[in-house]
Amino acid sequence: MASTKKADLGPLVGAVDQGTSSTRFLVFNSKTAELLSHHQVEIKQEFPREGWVEQDPKEILQSVYECIEKTCEKLGQLNIDISNIKAIGVSNQRETTVVWDKLTGEPLYNAVVWLDLRTQSTVENLSKRIPGNNNFVKSKTGLPLSTYFSAVKLRWLLDNVRKVQKAVEENRALFGTIDSWLIWSLTGGVNGGVHCTDVTNASRTMLFNIHSLEWDKELCEFFGIPMEILPNVRSSSEIYGLMKAGALEGVPISGCLGDQSAALVGQMCFQDGQAKNTYGTGCFLLCNTGHKCVFSEHGLLTTVAYKLGRDKPVYYALEGSVAIAGAVIRWLRDNLGIIKTSEEIEKLAKEVGTSYGCYFVPAFSGLYAPYWEPSARGIICGLTQFTNKCHIAFAALEAVCFQTREILDAMNRDCGIPLSHLQVDGGMTSNKILMQLQADILYIPVVKPSMPETTALGAAMAAGAAEGVGVWSLEPEDLSAVTMERFEPQINAEESEIRYSTWKKAVMKSMGWVTTQSPESGDPSIFCSLPLGFFIVSSMVMFIGARYISGIP
Repeated sequence: MASTKKADLGPLVGAVDQGTSSTRFLVFNSKTAELLSHHQVEIKQEFPREGWVEQDPKEILQSVYECIEKTCEKLGQLNIDISNIKAIGVSNQRETTVVWDKLTGEPLYNAVVWLDLRTQSTVENLSKRIPGNNNFVKSKTGLPLSTYFSAVKLRWLLDNVRKVQKAVEENRALFGTIDSWLIWSLTGGVNGGVHCTDVTNASRTMLFNIHSLEWDKELCEFFGIPMEILPNVRSSSEIYGLMKAGALEGVPISGCLGDQSAALVGQMCFQDGQAKNTYGTGCFLLCNTGHKCVFSEHGLLTTVAYKLGRDKPVYYALEGSVAIAGAVIRWLRDNLGIIKTSEEIEKLAKEVGTSYGCYFVPAFSGLYAPYWEPSARGIICGLTQFTNKCHIAFAALEAVCFQTREILDAMNRDCGIPLSHLQVDGGMTSNKILMQLQADILYIPVVKPSMPETTALGAAMAAGAAEGVGVWSLEPEDLSAVTMERFEPQINAEESEIRYSTWKKAVMKSMGWVTTQSPESGDPSIFCSLPLGFFIVSSMVMFIGARYISGIP
């Protein structure tokens, strides 16, 4: 029997999208930006102690191989020739810190995730060494001293993990964020793997000078980090190395962007003043500020947006970072058990159409922008005997929207020109109630692309446009038009403001729960909060209200 002729779609580009909750591999047509196939694997998060969040680097790597293989199988079933995949881009959860042995390829400890809080006392001790009139850390990095960024996580590993200390002493240790770990492993690992990162990921470590675009000797000395363990910093679009195993062996890895920068590129926010908001595990609003670093006066970060080629200019962004967005839905599923799948949240919220005065501040890892308040913990307040799981589900969705409003307000104050609409992307944007709530709470239209995988698309665009690959044009006239869905505000401005001001009251009540320095000792008695940092402001939930939350009449 004659073999079926493979469809010729022209050059294709793959993208690894390694997030906090899952890993995906997606394949795009480089001429039309059409998504042809993908595969997704959920990633386990480990919480060994209060405030600690870890993942297994080997599980992450294996999930990447699995997603690549499964996607290639699906392409085969669609009669698409995988030999047309000309490049691979990598997009990744940022700040998450890995140290591994370059001789064995083995991680020396679990990946310490960006949400992790164990370094709070390290941050407090370091902050005492920064002169009040010369915050050289912020002026060089654009970042506040916080548990969020890689340098303090790496410092903790050097101080507390003997295997890491020994490997550094014996010159066997390599450090990287998830992109570095993946690229090193995929390009050969112990057999010549390339140890590199890109400027966007480097800019989230607190060791990188965002003006000179180099690792900074003064910063490394301040944090006590040996520079020889750091990866080489490259642009976001160039050939780093070739795949050394699997179905795509020999294909160049030629794009690398931290996930939020990748979404900015995927949303085609290439002009000064263009912004996007991504709803994933956390929530991240980025505004392109062009070739200039704009320093925020309202709690936002200054970060590298992208550098799409070795000889191309660097672009910067202002960023508002919210720690908990989609993670609150996962928490309702895995910890409270009030939903079985993440998709059920929309159905529950739709049943009531209101939180009935219930407000949820999901400060599980403290508060990020614009507060940078590590002492905060999650609260649910405004509970009555009438409150049930549907109201809490609605309040959880509202919380994501209120947090976005806070960082959008800060962005508008810093930029001076209010955004007329908000471009959105990420997994949560498939929830229509969430999108309508967001438009109502911001009181501006919310605009969503019909293909929401903009993070992976951005990584694919960077990979396909790289010198030596050249299958994806980033010239404005060549970029594919994107179909958009638009959500208009449906409540009056006064009601929107009342709800927002009540939310702000709830935020104030979430602060100051943790009254001692350190989650590092792992002693839960030092916290004023319940496990996972969640405190419910009403004993009703524990007693009388428990029956309502579980749906018992």
